[in-house]
Amino acid sequence: MKKKILALLGCTALTLLFGACSSGSAADEKVIIYTNADEEPMEVIQNVLDENGYEGKYTLQSFGTSELGGKLLAEGTNIEADLVTMSTFYLSSAQQKEPMFKDLELTVDPLSKIPAYAAPFTVQEGTIFYNTDMMKELDLPVPESLKDLADPQYEGVLSISDIKQSSTAWLLFQALIDNYGEDKAKTILADIYKNTGDHLESSGSGPIKKVRLGEVALGFGLRHQAVKDKNEDLPIEFIEPAEGTYTLTESLAVIDKGEDTNPEAEKMLNTIMENGRKDLLAIYPSPIYDGEEADSVQVAQNQKIFPEELTAELLEQHQKLVD
Repeated sequence: MKKKILALLGCTALTLLFGACSSGSAADEKVIIYTNADEEPMEVIQNVLDENGYEGKYTLQSFGTSELGGKLLAEGTNIEADLVTMSTFYLSSAQQKEPMFKDLELTVDPLSKIPAYAAPFTVQEGTIFYNTDMMKELDLPVPESLKDLADPQYEGVLSISDIKQSSTAWLLFQALIDNYGEDKAKTILADIYKNTGDHLESSGSGPIKKVRLGEVALGFGLRHQAVKDKNEDLPIEFIEPAEGTYTLTESLAVIDKGEDTNPEAEKMLNTIMENGRKDLLAIYPSPIYDGEEADSVQVAQNQKIFPEELTAELLEQHQKLVD
């Protein structure tokens, strides 16, 4: 009895100090999900998990792309997260630096070859959008290309995101570099940045918000957001840039923590893929898995992929074009 009392007192002391007497098994702990996703896909994740028996069994934390990418590269398997949604190029760079993701057993069939540790989640597209009322009021012509955004007539009325904080801006850089080469792209970007001025946004969603409110007339950002605004009868229109519509994929991945890997993380991943893709496809209309179809009206007609492998290191190289 004396031993039991001492053990109980010891456990009580540990509880006061650390919040628990024992950590329990990984399966008993909440799955911690880190994401760089926008509001719409985050809502899909929450709805799917809550509707499929996981309500209260996970914690979803949002980060900017650069911030989460930095954590992955710096912390490796020591990261607190069990499951992440992230730009695929960051996952690739992190995996090359130190293998940190678990090979997955997917319950859906991807249309293209993918790394064993990644489950493509969404396809991000970059495009030009504008406020029709503002363009008319300012008597501005609608640009036909990304290069046109460098025209001095758009000075002070243009918004883009900062490539050092948002991967959305990289879609603009990729298009210019691929079509005109790095040297000419650097000159074009210098003029675009001059036109942007104080409207350089830290978030990929920043430009559409400013255009929506009429703070600026036009911007570059995520195509699906402009499509959504137009469909909701807001004064927003978008164009297919002459250079093409460049894309980035976001993927889900499970952190491989050996025996401490939470087995519920992969179950949640497959639940999101099985039950959330229909809603995600309505937002990001690019089929990723077998059996998926998208409304042809919503799909970019000239979708392109940058010819080089996208990595965090290549992103750093392209960021220097505006130093």
